[in-house]
Amino acid sequence: MRMRKRVALVIAVLASVLVATPTMAITSGQPDNGEHPYVGQLIFYVPDAVDSRFSDPGGWFNCSGTLLTPTIVLTAGHCTFGIGEEGESTTANGRDGSGGTDVWFTVSEEADYVGLPPSSTFVPDGNADRYDAWSDFFDSNDEWIRGTAYPHPDYDDNAFFVHDLGVVVLDQPVNLDDYGQLPTLDYLEQFARQPKNTERFEAVGYGLEQSRVNLGLGGDTRRKAEVMLINLQSHPAGAYAVFSANKGTAHQGGTCFGDSGGPVLHDTGAEEIVVAVNSWVQNYSCAGKAGGYRVDQPDDLDWLLDGFGVSAANTGDPS
Repeated sequence: MRMRKRVALVIAVLASVLVATPTMAITSGQPDNGEHPYVGQLIFYVPDAVDSRFSDPGGWFNCSGTLLTPTIVLTAGHCTFGIGEEGESTTANGRDGSGGTDVWFTVSEEADYVGLPPSSTFVPDGNADRYDAWSDFFDSNDEWIRGTAYPHPDYDDNAFFVHDLGVVVLDQPVNLDDYGQLPTLDYLEQFARQPKNTERFEAVGYGLEQSRVNLGLGGDTRRKAEVMLINLQSHPAGAYAVFSANKGTAHQGGTCFGDSGGPVLHDTGAEEIVVAVNSWVQNYSCAGKAGGYRVDQPDDLDWLLDGFGVSAANTGDPS
């Protein structure tokens, strides 16, 4: 089950309710408190998506992402595919779902939606008006930076977990002291023969704190959680790693809807490596197991280097 948070369904009253009270993210875990300033939230519009409240198509979604450089955001493929271009479809008329510009990014620890008109203002026949109002809001808010979305060239929305990687190229740079660090080839293989659940990683994102069918609580605030590597077994091989998704502990936790595209980090003591991006959860309650799409595979590293000029050698500390 993908973790792209469906704004139209899960947080339909985004501006009027969730933003009005303190919000949480990541199941259990704890506030990030500035530890990962290069992790941010994405909001984007997919013209072909169906929002059942409206008579015409068009849906808004949230994901998380990692700045690798001042303008390159690493995220999940399903957080970049089919994003609109000025409100128009990027999948119609033979287009491949790439190059959408209806996507915005912020690294604020708590995303700013104050003043965003709620969807209920536009139901049922004003979806186009909602697009105009929301895109104008994000364009005029200095906290949010617009970008262009590129899913992995082999991404297939019907089998998203096979190549679930994407990049958003920002229109303006976000200048920080540190950025996310890419892994070297087959980085995760060093843990393949270790006993189950011995290696600790950290998941970071803006996703829901709790999830049940037709109910989502929290979100839109950067949180972190300790997760354990369960195994590297995937179908097909090398596509994803399986991590724990525990709840109810002080530091351990898991990922949920809206954490998609956020990093799974391995702390070497000297740096934190983005070994995977949050991709899927096992069930609606976001408990049990979660999948992180591996970034350390040759097709991914080649695409990031050839297409965007980023590699393990030139990401991380900009100095």
